Amino acid sequence: MRRISASLILALALPAAAAGASRSVSLSLVAYSTPQDAYAKLIPAFQKSAAGAGVEFTQSYGASGDQERAVAAGLPADIVNLSLAPDADALVQAHLVNPSWDKNRWHGIVTRSIVVFVVRGGNPKRIRTWNDLLKPGVQVVTPNPFTSGGARWNTMAAYGGALRAGKTPQQAIAYLTTLYRKHVIAQPSSAREALQTFLAGKGDVLLSYENEAILANQKGQNVNYVSPKATILIENPIAVTSTTKHAAQAKAFVKFLYTPQAQTLFGQTGYRPVLKSVARNFNFTMPKQLFTISYVGGWKLDQKKFFDSHTGVMAKIEQGHGG
Repeated sequence: MRRISASLILALALPAAAAGASRSVSLSLVAYSTPQDAYAKLIPAFQKSAAGAGVEFTQSYGASGDQERAVAAGLPADIVNLSLAPDADALVQAHLVNPSWDKNRWHGIVTRSIVVFVVRGGNPKRIRTWNDLLKPGVQVVTPNPFTSGGARWNTMAAYGGALRAGKTPQQAIAYLTTLYRKHVIAQPSSAREALQTFLAGKGDVLLSYENEAILANQKGQNVNYVSPKATILIENPIAVTSTTKHAAQAKAFVKFLYTPQAQTLFGQTGYRPVLKSVARNFNFTMPKQLFTISYVGGWKLDQKKFFDSHTGVMAKIEQGHGG
């Protein structure tokens, strides 16, 4: 009887264990505004893999700074993909992301891009350089630097572009002042909203991620884009939150994003892959004076100097502009 009872218990336990193993897990992905089209391909690809079987996703996209603050305020997140490293570091300070988020071989960066000029079809205003943005009558669209990570990349690209042209730091700040006060006519909250504003007919030039311009072309929108000779290399971080209840699945997804398959899908939606073996399969332009954030001081310095909401360069410029 004891042998029969043990067999019966085992027979009942096996289906129950199988049911538990097949139970789906839902991961919350919180990202900045532009990679939604990439994740529309990446998530199904991951779900077809052994590691992604049974993993579902909820997704949230918006301006990087707004997304970081939302997660800090309690928005559920298992994975955060933000525009720039300081937004990830802010979540470290809030004890929501592990301080070691940037310790892999790619320093936590999952995609790259550059700042480009998106112009009207045929480039009627002949916008090619940072100085061209200051031509009389040129109207510029760029996101708001106090909500958008893309806008901060744009700002540092413009500042660095002025330095590359031989200006002193003081002259480069004067360039930013003229650009924002006399030529910027719209500052939507995110890079994606800025693109929509430009496509709706506002402005002569949009400061944007290269990947947004490539995606717009893929979708048949009548825009061109120019890669200025001097521009910044954009680096977008990703991290698993320290509060996730599904760490194994979240880490598996992030690991998948660094595979050649996933990096190729990123490349197909306009991003510059971080894997050199994949990047060489795409024909991205290489600006002659491409620089990184370290050239203009690094984020630790620039966050305070340029983007402090009370004393920063951009706060003073925006206040003088009525912003």
